[in-house]
Formats: sequence, C-alpha cells, structure tokens
Amino acid sequence: MNSRRDFLKNTTLASAGLFAVPSFATQYFNENDKLNVGMIGVGLRGTNHLRNLLLRKDINVTAICDTDPERIRIAQDHIKKAGFKAPKTFGSSDYDYRNMLDLKEVDAVIIATPWLWHTRMTVDAMKAGKYAGVEVSAANTLEECWDLVNMHEQTGTHMMILENVNYRRDILAVLNMVKQNLFGELVHFRCGYQHDLRHVKFNDGKTAYGKGAEFGEKGISEAKWRTAHSVKRNADVYPTHGLGPIAVMADVNRGNRFVSLTSHATKAIGLHNYVVEVGGKEHPNANVKFKQGDVITSTIDTANGETIIITHDCNLPRPYSLGFRVQGANGLWEVDGNRIYIEGKSKEAHEWDEATSWLEEYDHPLWKKYGEYALGAGHGGMDFFVLNSFVESAKANIAPPLDAYDAAAWSAVTPLSEASIANNGETQDFPDFTRGFWMKRAPYEWMKDNY
Repeated sequence: MNSRRDFLKNTTLASAGLFAVPSFATQYFNENDKLNVGMIGVGLRGTNHLRNLLLRKDINVTAICDTDPERIRIAQDHIKKAGFKAPKTFGSSDYDYRNMLDLKEVDAVIIATPWLWHTRMTVDAMKAGKYAGVEVSAANTLEECWDLVNMHEQTGTHMMILENVNYRRDILAVLNMVKQNLFGELVHFRCGYQHDLRHVKFNDGKTAYGKGAEFGEKGISEAKWRTAHSVKRNADVYPTHGLGPIAVMADVNRGNRFVSLTSHATKAIGLHNYVVEVGGKEHPNANVKFKQGDVITSTIDTANGETIIITHDCNLPRPYSLGFRVQGANGLWEVDGNRIYIEGKSKEAHEWDEATSWLEEYDHPLWKKYGEYALGAGHGGMDFFVLNSFVESAKANIAPPLDAYDAAAWSAVTPLSEASIANNGETQDFPDFTRGFWMKRAPYEWMKDNY
C-alpha cells in the first residue's frame, strides 16, 4: 500500500458496498480449466457476483435464473458486453431453478436470493450434484441447518457459505496474529451486525435504497422481502458477518464448537419511528407492529471455554460497525477505535496502540498478493476473495474454507436466539452438526496465498 492511511481506509470499506470494476491480473487463473457457473438470483447482490465472475478467464456463465424479467435482461446485457456466450435463462416460476440444475453444462451455482429460498435451493443444488455457493445467512431454522448438513453428507457434494467478511483485510490480518499466538490463549470475542438498515428495509418502491416508508409488495429490492423478518421474528436474523470470522479464529467445528446460547432483546421502536418520520403518522405502515427488538444481544459458550457476544443492531440510527473484539491471555484487538494492546509489546503499559501498524505487519498473504486487484470488486475487496475461494474450490471439487457445517452452526444463531428471547433468555443448546467429528477435524489452512 502507498501509505498507512490507505491501508486503514481499505480495511474499513466493508460497509460501502459500491461496485467499481477491478483490473484483475488474469495470469493468476488457468484459462484452460474453466468452471461452468449458473446464477440463481441476479438482483443487486447476484449481479455484483456476476460482474466479478465475468472478469475472470476461468469461468463460463452458462445459465441464469430470476423471476424478475428485468433482472434477467440486465444480467444478459452484462454477459454480452463481457464477450461471453449468451446463457440459458430460467425464471418462469418460483421453482424453475430446478430445471436449470438439470443442465449438464452447469458445474456450480451461486445462490443470491431472498433468505427463505437459501436452504431449499442449496439442498436442491447438492442433490443435483452442483457445487453450491449460497449468500448469508444460509438457513432460517434448525431443520434447515440439518438439511444442509444431511444433504452434503448424503451426496458428497460441497456447498460454501459466501461470508465475505471472513476475507476483510483487517480480519485476515488479525487471524494471522491469532495463528502466530500474538494474543496468547484465546478467551473472549465480541462481534455483530451493527448497521442502520432503515433505508434498506423501507423505500419508495422505485429506488432500492431511497427514502420511503414502503415494504412488502409496495417496496422493491430487499424491502420487498427482508422487512417481513422484522415484522414476524424477534431474533438475530443476520449473525454471520460478525460470527463467521470469530468462528474461524476460534477453530469452531475444527477442534472447538458452539455449546450453548442465551439471547435478550430490547423493545422495538426504531422501525415504527422511521415510518412515522418518513411517511407520516397516517401512513398505513405506521400501524405495523414490528416484533424484532431494536438491539439483540446473544452470548455463546464454546467447548474450549471462550465466550462470544454477538450484537444485532439494525433498526436505529448509528454508524456502521461489526464491533469486533478478539481477546486472549496476552492482549486484545478492537475494531472500534482501531486499537490493540499486547502486554510487553505495546508502546506503553496499560495504553492502547493504534492498530494500523500492527495490521500492516501481519497483513495476510492473500491481500499481499491480490490486494491491488481486489479493491474494486465490492465491499472493499472482500467480494473478490470470497468468490475466488468458491471458484477455486469448485474447480478442484474439494471442501471449501467455509463449508456446510459452518453454514449450519453460524446460521443456527437465528432460531436459537428466537427461542431464547421467547423464553426470557433461557439457555439454548447448539446441535453438534459435525456429530462429534469437531474433535478430530483439522483447522482449514488459512495462511496460504492462493485462496
């Protein structure tokens, strides 16, 4: 990087979500070893994945599926402009994606649809022998979590949860610190999803992220489906951005596991207040009773004795933060304040160091190799790395870094938090999705520079 300021800027771009075309170095990819990819869902998120795929020379986008004809047209335009052959298209009904999965010319699929479709589409993909990549969260219920694991084990087909924050630059640098035992034996973590989503859950029915008080049938994009979860569920419905990176650092499912969870929720006033502010007291949505508490706090106990606090805070005005904290016997790192303290190594006893120089020193090999190419890929470069891991794993037909067991364990926070909140914070036991094999599974080799 050109400067420490640039480094810090590039590690905090995760919330931007803006797409600019990166100039990937195509010599890194074997053009003769191509993966045939189908896209299920080409809305805003799916189209971002599509545009990144089209910058690679080792893939063919052979099929696309969406029930919105306009999104199909937009995807076709991107594919044509990139010089690729026109794909087969599907979307005549909700289940037309199954016809796409029958195609021999589809090796792998990327699923970027509303949450309620994630598990059934991923299960159907594995049943059809297609390597599946699914957006977060991967499941909504414990039954769905087990569906992912069971189908993977029954078919031997792999799936990857596309958790891009696992590839954020500061996260991978801190993972490097963890692997080098900088913090000592790990004790405690904090994380979450703290992001004002009021402008995402509501819009004017014309622009995806514009001001407005509509949702459901009168909304568009995420407001069309995402807001309903806040109406009907009092739960942490989106845990994996924070929990995924922490689970990797704690070797969850690979020598460790989640054991139990307790959750509590505040009152729900934020979304109602927003509707009144934007649409007025007479707006029909001002009468909607939102079930989801504005701030939901969950605590997880692990088999190895660590605790993890997860915060879901999306309905009130606030700056973006995933609230990361990694703490061990020798010190800790906190993302808020960009600070770190390591006993015996920090500049002053009992005083924080600015973390930037530490993040530079422990910069991950992946970012050192691909960083200049990745930054335009979306979400500060994370989208390049998660997609690259998916493509390379699918090409080799090997287990991905973030597999079915991870998808199940991380996504299980949603139904478990819902049950705990409904029962006044009662402790909920995590299922052991590995059926005991977490004790024998070796951690994934994260400290490499290919994917």
